Amino acid sequence: MATAGAATPRPYVATPRRGPITRLLEDERWLASALLLPTIVLLGLFIAYPFVKGVLLAVTDTKVGIPGKFVGFDNFEKLWHDNIFHVAVYNTFLYTAVTTVFKLALGLWLALLLNRHFRGKAMVRAFILLPFIIPTVLSTFAWKWMFDPTFSVLNWILYQANIITGRVNWLGDPDLAIISVMVVNIWRGVPFFAITLLAGLQTISPELHEAAAIDGARAWNRFRHVTWPLLLPVTMVVVLFSVIQTFADFQLVYVLTGGGPANATHLFATYAYQIGVGTGLLSEGAAVSLAIFPVLLLVVIIQLLYIRRVETV
Repeated sequence: MATAGAATPRPYVATPRRGPITRLLEDERWLASALLLPTIVLLGLFIAYPFVKGVLLAVTDTKVGIPGKFVGFDNFEKLWHDNIFHVAVYNTFLYTAVTTVFKLALGLWLALLLNRHFRGKAMVRAFILLPFIIPTVLSTFAWKWMFDPTFSVLNWILYQANIITGRVNWLGDPDLAIISVMVVNIWRGVPFFAITLLAGLQTISPELHEAAAIDGARAWNRFRHVTWPLLLPVTMVVVLFSVIQTFADFQLVYVLTGGGPANATHLFATYAYQIGVGTGLLSEGAAVSLAIFPVLLLVVIIQLLYIRRVETV
């Protein structure tokens, strides 16, 4: 006779057997490695391999179709005495410094304006991004037409405003050419600064500004003592990316001037392309490209240390 209240035995359920692949994927360390593998492969193929290949080319006398032999630092010694390379170095630092300052100032000004509430704000934000999302070559060709001495819309506007009395050869004069290139780079880079800084502004609590206003702080003091310190880490990151991108700029200058007139607008990238591809001296072109690396590495280290110090304060 069965005892009342006796527990009913549970049916046996077979546990599915796990294969070796399943066990590996359930291990967090193996799963992380599997997810990172495609990224590592891409970085190796498109960054590590070209960099190592560039270093090997820079210490040889390789030419197009002619394997080179080891020459040490002879290519860098040639660059030390190359006047055009000196111009490219000066232009690159000037180009990067001037455009970064203007992009930061204009981008911050636009970000502060876009952070306000007004009708059509979403449309204006989308419109601001147009210079940044249009392909570089396409927009640069449009600017090249605008700078044309014969068909320039800029010359027509300035002439109608009685500012000039004749045609201005914007890209044919060495001084005007480098200024024109800077203007196009600023026009293209301001949206990146504006949208990124706008995202940083929106993370700042409005209550901080309200408290400062109640204490009697004016708009400039609120920006100086509340907004800017909180926005500084984001600003430094944006400036870091902009400096790296501007320092290695190629498409914009190559389409507008090709490094001319008379090598007056050459940057590191355009001069390296002219030597390495235009004349076939691959080793000397690689040396020009590699000359950028120590400067960029130093800039990155300094800015990352500064960002880290700001974030820990």
